[in-house]
Amino acid sequence: MKAPSVQVISQLAPNGELSAAVYIGNVLLVTGHSSAGDPIGISPDVCASVADLLDVKLKLIPCKTQVEVIDAVASGVCGIGLVGADPSRAKGVTFTDAYVELEASYLVPSDSPIKGVAQVDQAGVRIASFRNSAYDLWLQRNLQHASLVHADSFAASCTLFKEDRLDALAGLRTSLVKFSKEMTGSRVLDGQFTGIQQAIAAKNTHTEAISFLNGCVVEFIRGGLVTALIKRYQVEGLAAPIPKDIGTP
Repeated sequence: MKAPSVQVISQLAPNGELSAAVYIGNVLLVTGHSSAGDPIGISPDVCASVADLLDVKLKLIPCKTQVEVIDAVASGVCGIGLVGADPSRAKGVTFTDAYVELEASYLVPSDSPIKGVAQVDQAGVRIASFRNSAYDLWLQRNLQHASLVHADSFAASCTLFKEDRLDALAGLRTSLVKFSKEMTGSRVLDGQFTGIQQAIAAKNTHTEAISFLNGCVVEFIRGGLVTALIKRYQVEGLAAPIPKDIGTP
């Protein structure tokens, strides 16, 4: 792809350094920390690749919530942020196309009559869900009959599902499979109710930078970087999406 313009660099790394906000709560994309405390995983490596294409230094800003990521980018504290690309979060930021997709599904009791994800959305079904996670926001918009019972973290939603004997637990497939091994008498449904798209966010006024970042995403997918990172960190339940046919800037 073409070298970034002076305007792109000034928008993303005005001081010769790319500050990148990374949500550390997604254990599929941030799998650990270095000895210096920096996050390690697919998302941090994507940030590093963007910095390499800009030919600038990288400063990772770990964030405990996805709202923090959006606020850091919208306020200009960070040039980019990596987060789930839900429309409700597009306040002051614009998302690129997805660089990776995560499968979201349900866990149910083993003796549940529910056999597939399409059967979950029915009257009387109560679903434990991590409030305002990307998959929960999707459920808030799309469920028509079932009801959500919210918790403040995925771990808390697991406890809620178990202790309150709810009908289903929503979550990312990898996390659900892990929890199912800890909780006997449960099973994860085949299929997914949605694919959670992880994207790069930039300040919505930085149109040149957004175009450049979309080009980066295409390069990372078509060049095999995303697939290589998924293999490197041995993360299941992720896939590199098919990139849209856009030109690189």
